[in-house]
Amino acid sequence: MDGLGIHLLLELKECNPKLLNDIDFIRKALSETADDVGATVVGESFHRFSPQGVTGILAIAESHISVHTWPELGYAAADIFACGTAFLPREAAAILVAKLESRDPEIIEVSRGVTLKATTG
Repeated sequence: MDGLGIHLLLELKECNPKLLNDIDFIRKALSETADDVGATVVGESFHRFSPQGVTGILAIAESHISVHTWPELGYAAADIFACGTAFLPREAAAILVAKLESRDPEIIEVSRGVTLKATTG
């Protein structure tokens, strides 16, 4: 890695709409994803919108895993930001894609902190 971390932006289309509207499922999916890749959960926040949709974030020692859903569109926007090398964010992305049953995922990768230079002073 040539920076501080890798940030994956997940465009998850053609997901199972029922799953996207189930806050308990979303909480479990994010938690299991974090556990499966060895991330260290340090906090969480989840909210169900009316009439539909869920947003959730896991704060992890390595940064975060989050999702925001639009069940009426079968769409979820998720991101996984991993600082350091404690786990492989691409592996976490593959797990989350499978759990949300996305039939048309797109993953955009951004290297974070690449331009930072150590300063002396």
